[in-house]
Amino acid sequence: MSQKKRTKRPGPSQVEPMDVDEEYTLTQTPSSSQLQRNVQRRPPSQMEARVNELVRFLLVKDQKKIPIKRADILKHLKDYRDVCPELLNRANQTLQQVFGLELVEIDPKSHAFILVNKLAPLERENCKEDENIPKMGLLTIILSLIFMKGNVVKEAAVWEVLRRLRVDPGEKHKIFGDVKKLVTDEFVKQKYLEVNRLPHTEPPEFEFRWGPRAAKETSKKQILQFVAKIQGKDPTFWTSQYNEAETEANPARRH
Repeated sequence: MSQKKRTKRPGPSQVEPMDVDEEYTLTQTPSSSQLQRNVQRRPPSQMEARVNELVRFLLVKDQKKIPIKRADILKHLKDYRDVCPELLNRANQTLQQVFGLELVEIDPKSHAFILVNKLAPLERENCKEDENIPKMGLLTIILSLIFMKGNVVKEAAVWEVLRRLRVDPGEKHKIFGDVKKLVTDEFVKQKYLEVNRLPHTEPPEFEFRWGPRAAKETSKKQILQFVAKIQGKDPTFWTSQYNEAETEANPARRH
């Protein structure tokens, strides 16, 4: 007579590990009461230490501005996955209060996250020692061009504008290095830009659009104000772009 094999269930003090591939969101859980019980089983000092480690982990991962994958966060949390949403919530509070950053999910399908700078533009300008500022200036020019041209622009037009600024994509720049790689590879991986090949083009032609990170870190209104300042004109000079920027800033205007 065969006997049924009993499966050992975790006791009250045990935590059942969660597979990295499991469909599990980082910011919410099906049972808030279960999450609260899991948190209460952890010593406060351990939770605080884990939050600080998680903040450091997110800051390091964000240095390259490449989206942070859910799986990487879960791997880092290891035996603390049962309190993952609470750790993320506390880490996000620390990031906002101390660093002016916010953890934002930009791709719900692949569960990719980025740290968005929530500081006001003027506060960012004071950080003159930041080596990324020249790159961000170049990116702002490209984002401006895309927006002013109807939210999509051909690659050739981008290179033409940069050449006018003496930033040649075919030459190594003393500040930006390989300009073409910076724009088509680094900015794309960082999700500031999206690049798509135009169908039925030979040789291949490409077009640029704003990426999801750009939409989180800036706005069309800010970009239009930047363009207006450079051109010495009022933002209302560009009627179509102005209306689009105002609609984005005030969604109620659509109705």
